[in-house]
Amino acid sequence: MNIIIIGCGKVGEALAEQLNEQGNNITVIDLDAKKLNAVSSKCDVMCVTGNGATHLVQQEAGIENADLMIAVTGSDELNLLCCLIAKKAGNCKTIARVRSPQYSSEAPFLKDELGLAMVINPEQAAAEEIARVLRFPSAINIDTFCRGRVELIKLKVPEGSPLVGVAVKELSSKLGCDVLVCTLERGDEAYIVNGNTVFEERDVISIIASPQKVNDFFRKINYKSKSVKDVMIVGGGELGHYLCNILVNDGVSVKIIEKDPQRSDELCALWGSSVTVINGDASDQEVLLEEGLAQTGAFVALTNLDEENILLSLFAHSSGSAKLVTKINRIDFANVIKQLELDTIIYPKNITSDLIVRYVRSIKNAQGSNVEQLHQVIKGKIEAAEFIIKDSSSITGTPLMNLKLRDGILVAAILRGKKVVIPRGSDTIEPEDTVVIVSDSSELHDITDILR
Repeated sequence: MNIIIIGCGKVGEALAEQLNEQGNNITVIDLDAKKLNAVSSKCDVMCVTGNGATHLVQQEAGIENADLMIAVTGSDELNLLCCLIAKKAGNCKTIARVRSPQYSSEAPFLKDELGLAMVINPEQAAAEEIARVLRFPSAINIDTFCRGRVELIKLKVPEGSPLVGVAVKELSSKLGCDVLVCTLERGDEAYIVNGNTVFEERDVISIIASPQKVNDFFRKINYKSKSVKDVMIVGGGELGHYLCNILVNDGVSVKIIEKDPQRSDELCALWGSSVTVINGDASDQEVLLEEGLAQTGAFVALTNLDEENILLSLFAHSSGSAKLVTKINRIDFANVIKQLELDTIIYPKNITSDLIVRYVRSIKNAQGSNVEQLHQVIKGKIEAAEFIIKDSSSITGTPLMNLKLRDGILVAAILRGKKVVIPRGSDTIEPEDTVVIVSDSSELHDITDILR
């Protein structure tokens, strides 16, 4: 596909790299030549220096032959204008990043009236992911497949866990759990497990099963599975705004600590008695303790400073047993950050790029692929894709043990009607099944790509 990306910030750069790796022809537009030079030094993309909201610059980038234009500049209005021009100049599909709460309720109207393929709101998407994790606080991350009937959950193996010393192939007999372990992260290693993999303390693993089976598994390994009832949020920006909206509707008690007096007043006027708003400096440990940090069910750090969010979360970890959620904007130090005692780390920029990459793969779906859903299980290493089996093919009707699967492929779940099947070697894939495949390859476009 020919794709134009307008805006070469962190999201634009991540998109250029990911979409280029998947064989697309990428052109990036930005006013800052230094940013363009940085991205072109990392991957094979074309660069155009200029204002992407002008017809002339879009023409120079090849808008007439583009299949998709993605606008991810720092301005909502500029992104919408870029899309409008692209639709008139090239008649391609368009995606706009729109972040302001003022536009959030207008998203369906904007999408319809401007003919947008997608309107992406990073803060809204991040808030939804945080809320999903708070409903299942023992999880690091939760992805859903098969219209919510299958969950892929990432968790850390704690010290003294019944899992320690158990091999994957022994899991069913020793714990009586009908779940499938998919991946394991141990130190700098990350891979798809096999039956001989033995769990160790502090391993990060991902499991897949129906929600009921996941609850049963968590109960048997003595993990908390009940959603939190009260949450302390530091930072009342756009992400905090969206998160409050979700949590209040879920009946969760919410307390926000915001440093800016004017913003605190705005939040008070917005939420009234539904949310407790504290005007204070959360970097002052006494403020956090006085407001009940030691007793709160979850602590969410959403300031604009990564360093502050990390320090606040580490202090919360030392002060109580709250579920920790930490927002990080800079992706550069992800490998260092994951070594810290933080539960769930949210990267809004990654969420944005992942949503767009998933959409691009779904466009290829219309061109012969049948990928329905796509999630990064381990960033840049392992992904999970959902396929709908439309017709009989070389993979249907044959027991999985007899299929010649490529290396790095795991058939993780099968949805047949309303029944979730955690597949064993004797199970088969049939037409009209929905199948979840975990893979260390980003080259799966059709279900038959799992075969050698």
